[in-house]
Amino acid sequence: MVFASPSRYIQGADALNEAGAAIARLGDSITVIADDFVWDMAGKKLATSLNTADVTYARVRFNGEASSAEIERIAEDIRSAGVNTVVGFGGGKTMDTAKGVANTLGLACVILPTTASTDAPTSALSVIYTDDGAFEAYRFYERNPDLVLVDTTLIAAAPTRFLASGIADALATWIEARAVAQAGAQNMVGGRPTILGTAIAERCEAVLFEHAEAAFTANQAGVVTPALDAVVEANTLLSGLGFESGGLAVAHAVHNGFTALHGPIHELTHGEKVAYGTLVQLVLEAAPSAEFARYLALYKTLDLPVTLADAGLENVSDDDLYRVAETALAAPESSHNVAYALAPADIVAAIKAVDALARR
Repeated sequence: MVFASPSRYIQGADALNEAGAAIARLGDSITVIADDFVWDMAGKKLATSLNTADVTYARVRFNGEASSAEIERIAEDIRSAGVNTVVGFGGGKTMDTAKGVANTLGLACVILPTTASTDAPTSALSVIYTDDGAFEAYRFYERNPDLVLVDTTLIAAAPTRFLASGIADALATWIEARAVAQAGAQNMVGGRPTILGTAIAERCEAVLFEHAEAAFTANQAGVVTPALDAVVEANTLLSGLGFESGGLAVAHAVHNGFTALHGPIHELTHGEKVAYGTLVQLVLEAAPSAEFARYLALYKTLDLPVTLADAGLENVSDDDLYRVAETALAAPESSHNVAYALAPADIVAAIKAVDALARR
């Protein structure tokens, strides 16, 4: 059995003010990877904290895609700079790139999320895409980030679509972890899930169904409340630990399958595609109608895509759906971490069934 986690997790309103002191424990010379939007929005706040702690920093611009080429470009750019810590400051793809750069160079890794849109911050892996945005592979690392610091003030100010996407990503955690446990499959760190990893995944679902709507409303108002705090922790820490130590299954494999298509589907966030994949997994499992309806109702409340039209696929062909299915089932995809055999036709039928059930 294997359980994995970051060395330290810090969360709170204006937590970015503590970033300098927390990062200084790891090193005094750092590279911050951030895109222009994030740096213009919150770079000054981070810089002030770093300067106060006497941490020397330089910022490298993130170009937008967590690809092998982008990781190598940034690693080469800072290889001889003498830094001892890599900081990923931004969204999921920025964080995955930072983890890749830190691993390539053997440096400490710090993750500063500006949204609660994915469970990427805490894990020892990156989701790697091609330069065109198609899923390529999971890249695994020997250790998790040394520090994850989450400023809920920044997250409360972000568009609600990001929080909803993070909730959707996190809601897959228990559905997938229980499937992995039932199948006796391996988690994302190459071992059987621990009792703790599976319990965290289950608790993640409970927190989200209890607090998601109130947190979404707080985000609309731009304020930090106990409900928002709980959901940010569920989206980031509970889901991060739960998916890595509990394991992935069909929901994320369908997400990866969707990336094989071109067109409006690429305008969806990671979590929005995972939401549809979660419903697909529930159909394939013949989950009770009440459970499917519970997930569907919350997704609708959060304006998440639950029909093919919502996903920009109202005119999708069977050929394209089979491309999705074949990609989702390609070895070593997580779709094989279930206790039943799947063929492409099963995935296609489930995708269509979700659409029909949601429209009804």
